[in-house]
Amino acid sequence: MARDFAADIQDPVAGQIISNVGTWVDREVVPVASEYEHADAFPEPLVQGMADMGLFGIKVPEQYGGLDLSFECYAGVCVELSRGWMSLAGIINTHVLVGYAIDQYGTEEQKNYFLPKLVEPEIRCALSITEPDAGSDAQAIKTQARRDGDDYLLNGQKMWVTNGQRAGVYLVLTKTDPEAKPQHKGISAFLVEAGTPGFSSGKQFDKLGYKGVETTELAFDDARVPATRLLGGAEGSGFQHVMSALEVGRINVAARGVGVAQAAFDDAIRYAQQRVAFGKPIFEHQAQQIRLAEMATKLRAARLLTLDAARKKDSGERSDLDAGMAKLFSTEACQEIVLEALRIHGGVGYSKELPLERYYRDAPVMVIAEGTSDIQKIVIARNLVRDYPV
Repeated sequence: MARDFAADIQDPVAGQIISNVGTWVDREVVPVASEYEHADAFPEPLVQGMADMGLFGIKVPEQYGGLDLSFECYAGVCVELSRGWMSLAGIINTHVLVGYAIDQYGTEEQKNYFLPKLVEPEIRCALSITEPDAGSDAQAIKTQARRDGDDYLLNGQKMWVTNGQRAGVYLVLTKTDPEAKPQHKGISAFLVEAGTPGFSSGKQFDKLGYKGVETTELAFDDARVPATRLLGGAEGSGFQHVMSALEVGRINVAARGVGVAQAAFDDAIRYAQQRVAFGKPIFEHQAQQIRLAEMATKLRAARLLTLDAARKKDSGERSDLDAGMAKLFSTEACQEIVLEALRIHGGVGYSKELPLERYYRDAPVMVIAEGTSDIQKIVIARNLVRDYPV
């Protein structure tokens, strides 16, 4: 099943790109992923390989030098990257997400200035929402932006920022009107460039999994940001802009769940046919057959939900329901599939000599990132009520 994801892709060009990425993953990523991961080392050669394939510009429009491929293609690429090592799809996630926000909501000056830089990439992107007292409740942020002539002064603290030390531009959610009711009308997003006076990247978090990509704190102490870097040029729309961009992030995380689950399933079904117990391969024991059948079914459902969400986003329609369903199911299924793969391997699966323990440590972040599973359920339920009025 590792090679058949491209067969589900409707666009043959996109299918070929996904297959090519999968071949690169097998050749370049799989042999070295655990070494980088155990050292918690940034995989510079692998990131350069992604850049050489044009993946950082995968959603940048052609007029700015990007590939401008579909979200369906992007989802497939993220599945293949994650099948090799989930952190690679995390490195590309906020880059694509912020690029999408600039393309969809930025001013012409912002598009012309930033988008060409994202293709090589000359600069990479980071998304900054979470704060010490604001996680799932993004409207509770305290970071403020106060107008000061032709600039804004930003003050506050952010945390859990992926690519926090290596990014060149940060999409930062702030409050420009703390008294606004409802709260989201007082929230704006800024494009803050690295090196801005008063802005700094702080502590890097030591994580259970999701290694090799830095996750940091950010600090803003009267950081002076030109008003021209207010996303879209108008205050009060930042929350809506970022929530729309998070649909892209949720498709990415759903695809990551599929990729890690695929890797775990591939390892498990191979091992089940090779390992002999009680005189026959353990695959011939009914208990393991049932376990593998359930794993494969969940994996297939996760893949199709993820593709469905990507295609909905490609259509231009609102896709928060579809992305929420895909992200919820795929990441929860990933945790279950990884654990079942560990059970199939028995004691050897607990060793760091096999990648199963890496999958096991990587899986939990995906049920949290880009909105927890509980948040996804709320998003889904609210959409269902809209679809079924009484």
